[in-house]
Amino acid sequence: MTSKNVLAVAALIGFLALAGCSAPVTGTTAATGAAPTASPDSSVPSPKPTPADLVGEWVEENGGDSTQSATITGQSISINWVNAKDGTTAVYWVGSYAAPSAAGDFTWTSTRDEAATDGALLASTDPTKDFEYAGGKISYKVTAMGVTKTVTLIRK
Repeated sequence: MTSKNVLAVAALIGFLALAGCSAPVTGTTAATGAAPTASPDSSVPSPKPTPADLVGEWVEENGGDSTQSATITGQSISINWVNAKDGTTAVYWVGSYAAPSAAGDFTWTSTRDEAATDGALLASTDPTKDFEYAGGKISYKVTAMGVTKTVTLIRK
């Protein structure tokens, strides 16, 4: 064997040895072919669940021509009847709102703002109204013309 052949065989053996020892370039482990998994780092705390932020605009889920929409601010909730056909709105409820202090489902009782609702023909005259927040939706009962139904609002 010539010195060139010996050199070529040695280079080939060296190349194969290096290639066999290196990790695959595809991002998988050599033994299983699966993507490597990160080990959980117990020194990093899990984020704590936070209370829902309900402030903003809400609209009735599955509403038709006559629906309700709500606006929640830091301390109040205002709900209007909305007539989609003619673009009119009428006050239904204006009352207090207390934001949730813990994560998860949430209920609150709103006290009606009499000054804001007494002159409104279609406004509720109930002194309080119970609201529930669950699954990303707000629900409450509405009674009009002797018929009671549950209205469900979704974020606009």
